[in-house]
Amino acid sequence: MLEIQIPGYKTLQLEHLVLDYNGTLACDGKLLDGVKDRLSALATDLNIYVLTADTFGTVRSQLEGVPCEVSILPPGSQDQGKLAYIQQLGPQETVCIGNGRNDRLMLKEASLGIVVVLGEGAAVETVTAADIVCTSIDTALDLLLNPLRLVATLRS
Repeated sequence: MLEIQIPGYKTLQLEHLVLDYNGTLACDGKLLDGVKDRLSALATDLNIYVLTADTFGTVRSQLEGVPCEVSILPPGSQDQGKLAYIQQLGPQETVCIGNGRNDRLMLKEASLGIVVVLGEGAAVETVTAADIVCTSIDTALDLLLNPLRLVATLRS
């Protein structure tokens, strides 16, 4: 568990990290450099879940060896599927990272929502639902690996 006290904001008690795959951890189905190492480091403190439509059919092979649970969502209402997933985990203990319109509900509901803007871009609704906007997945994951960065960004 990660406990992060953010003055003037809230105390985060995070147990779960839920991530979108393509456009967040990967580009065109290929995992981005540095992601495996960062996820492995975070797995010592957080349970990691990847929710995806698996558009390119590569998620399982690309995440092989990464301590995470992969869930492939069926087509249709993926925004509701992702929301239901984090509601089962407990949104108060969950940090979510994504970029697509289908990520907006889980980012808004989570204790901490982070949107990443990579080559695929990010949906405006998702950006406004997030607590933090990052320009790379490395930066987003590093916020959790170096929690004082979260404090600096979110404190009042």
